[in-house]
Amino acid sequence: MAIRRLRARISVEKGVTMTSVQVEEHHDGNEADGAGGSSGSSGEGYQRGLGARQIQMIAIGGAIGTGLFLGAGKAIHKAGPSLILAYAIAGLVIFFIMRALGELLMYRAVSGSFSEYAREFIGPFFGYVTGWTYWLFWVVTGITEVTAAAQYMQYWTHGSIPQWAYALIFTVILYGANLISVKLFGELEFWFSMVKVTAIIGMILICAGILTIGFSDAGDTASVSHLWDQGGFFPNGIGSTLMTLQIVMFAFLAVELVGVTAGESKDPKTVLPKAINTVPWRIAVFYVGALIMILSVVPWTEFVPGVSPFVAAFDKMGLGVGAAIVNFVVLTAALSSCNSGMYSTGRMLRDLALNGQGPKFFTKLTKNGLPLVGTTFSAALMLVGVWINYQWPGEAFNYVVSFATISGMWAWIMILVCQIKYRRKADRGELPQSTFRAPGAPYTSWFALAFIAMVIVMMGVDKDARISLYAAPVWALILGVGYLIMQKRGAQPTGGGEAGPKDAVKS
Repeated sequence: MAIRRLRARISVEKGVTMTSVQVEEHHDGNEADGAGGSSGSSGEGYQRGLGARQIQMIAIGGAIGTGLFLGAGKAIHKAGPSLILAYAIAGLVIFFIMRALGELLMYRAVSGSFSEYAREFIGPFFGYVTGWTYWLFWVVTGITEVTAAAQYMQYWTHGSIPQWAYALIFTVILYGANLISVKLFGELEFWFSMVKVTAIIGMILICAGILTIGFSDAGDTASVSHLWDQGGFFPNGIGSTLMTLQIVMFAFLAVELVGVTAGESKDPKTVLPKAINTVPWRIAVFYVGALIMILSVVPWTEFVPGVSPFVAAFDKMGLGVGAAIVNFVVLTAALSSCNSGMYSTGRMLRDLALNGQGPKFFTKLTKNGLPLVGTTFSAALMLVGVWINYQWPGEAFNYVVSFATISGMWAWIMILVCQIKYRRKADRGELPQSTFRAPGAPYTSWFALAFIAMVIVMMGVDKDARISLYAAPVWALILGVGYLIMQKRGAQPTGGGEAGPKDAVKS
């Protein structure tokens, strides 16, 4: 172990990342510690408590959130039926990203994978930036989602219980669940995802029944021709469709969460590839299929921003319980996202601390292998965010929330860049080949990077999304200053990820 630490330190001092020998040693160590399929503890100290059933539903649920249930209304208003094509193309890009992540995971399955790979293939600074940025993404997302969940509860209680009380209750419950065991987190996420999946499949079946049998108030007017007879497939032009891409990509944020679970999966070599390979049909059914059905039953011209297309469709069908059902589903989606935030933030902080890029007290684990301090710190910030939202619900809070999209896409960029670099080294024989190679790579990875770049350009053009790009340089400056301070204080960030709790470099 001392030799490994010395190699890591020499690597940093020379300004390079891990050598192939170091990576080989780390890779072999993971295999020995259970990454290849054993249960029990992983080499990072975590408990491998997530089974195939839970990983599959986490992967499915990660692609279904409030971006679809609520955000699609604004996108339909902008793009009309062409939004279906936008989701299909973006879904293909997401599949390329997930296959790139899968190739890296099968090369080395670790918790906190994005920052680990950035640290190894690009450099310590990029691992530092990726870890803290992804942590911020989930803290901000957790703040917005727990606040949204509290707002959804007002549908039933009509203000009899204050919003802040619901926010506090939900945060405490999810925080407690994440400190009991990783298996409980997996069970919560399993059932949250099950509700979302059941709701969408139910909507598709109802719409199919209306189109074929003709029941409900929408039976006489429902027709697939609605996809092109209300001004064409591109009623507002291709430009308007392109402008919805940031909304579409926001809906897919968190699909990469399955990578964070790698260190706690019972059988990552088998489970993770299966979960990633379900991405195409998930997107085809839950996004493309659902939108085709909804827009066939209800003309796109009847949808308005700020109203869930699912609610609007139920209203058009004359199903009075629709609003209550959708409100429950959206509440579930918000709690699911907050639950994921609680889970991922603690792992990211611990990964940073293990590599000398965060306070060393974040390395502490409970006897059940849970990152107590990191999860507690993140949950506390989420509560502060709820209080800020209660006190100052104006533009300042919205500026912070708008950063979620660009920070989430940063993780995707790092995944793609790292996969390209890894593939080059593997093809040269410097690193072992992954057992789950991304098809068409590196060309598919370059295509995905170009698509993300186009989305960022579209965000700059759209005045409503432009604030995200303003926030990014500010966050980059904060990280840069923090990194310099860390170096001056004598911290030596490592280039790999092999350090254990005893190997964490003091900050």
